Amino acid sequence: MMSKVDISRLNLRTSGASASAVPPPQQAEQAEEDRSKDAFFAQVGEIAEAMIARHGREFATGTLVLAAKFVAEGRPLVSRGTEAGSTAKPV
Repeated sequence: MMSKVDISRLNLRTSGASASAVPPPQQAEQAEEDRSKDAFFAQVGEIAEAMIARHGREFATGTLVLAAKFVAEGRPLVSRGTEAGSTAKPV
């Protein structure tokens, strides 16, 4: 089974600012965007680990590749019901 993703190792960008320096607004917005992206990447990693544990590497790989293809083509990955209380279902 894969180990947990160490997000701090994945962030390849380095900042020359000291820890006590307050970044300009644009850098602060960029830092927030980086944190958001890192959080999504961690979620994808956790989902991939769960798929591997339950169904194997081939299933996880195929699912992630198919999802990437759908994203690239602009196709929906889930169908969202219009009824109240409905949940998203795979397409």
